[in-house]
Amino acid sequence: MNGTLDPAARAPQTRDAWRALAITLVAFGVASLLDQWAYQHLANARVYDQDWGRFLRIQGFLGTWLALAIAVRLHEGGDERLRALASRRAWLLVGSAALGGALAEVLKLAIRRERPEAHDGLYGFRAFGENTWSTGGLGLPSSHALVAFGGAAMLARLYPRARWVGYVLAAGCALSRVMSRAHFLSDVTLAAGLGWLVAWSLARRWSPDGVAPPPQPGATAG
Repeated sequence: MNGTLDPAARAPQTRDAWRALAITLVAFGVASLLDQWAYQHLANARVYDQDWGRFLRIQGFLGTWLALAIAVRLHEGGDERLRALASRRAWLLVGSAALGGALAEVLKLAIRRERPEAHDGLYGFRAFGENTWSTGGLGLPSSHALVAFGGAAMLARLYPRARWVGYVLAAGCALSRVMSRAHFLSDVTLAAGLGWLVAWSLARRWSPDGVAPPPQPGATAG
């Protein structure tokens, strides 16, 4: 099996993706209306001086998801018959987080909206001729939040019963970025929706359960 979905299964999933994109854009619009309020009322300059703040931030660090992917591979790959499946799940988990981070960097270069503190909570955009290929100081969307939600959304697909663990931690990462004034609320809101879409696109192309284990000794064909 190559892990791709058959056409009958693709149609409803495509509708889910369009619905998610619409929700993301609406949520981004609402969050944009709240950006100034969040900048003024959610700020905590010492959020990363606290253990819990640093813990939330590293959910947006690719190394966190790489470590989790390695743990998945080692745990589920203990059975020789399941090694291919374990490897695919591990690659999907870290790949979703990595692709989310890469997408964030590309969009920052295209949108070029600067971080909130650069203009005291007001929107400011960098000219294309200024530091054209540098994302330093750019904030839309949040790379930390997109990595966190890309990983969390794939975790939810791989292990549905644990989905709230990933989503709560990803939301905490996003909130910490707003509290530190590194990002507008709309920066992390857009990142959250895009993270889900990244996981969806990878799972659609390479189904997490698309690798069938070889038959057990003595099994007969049905």
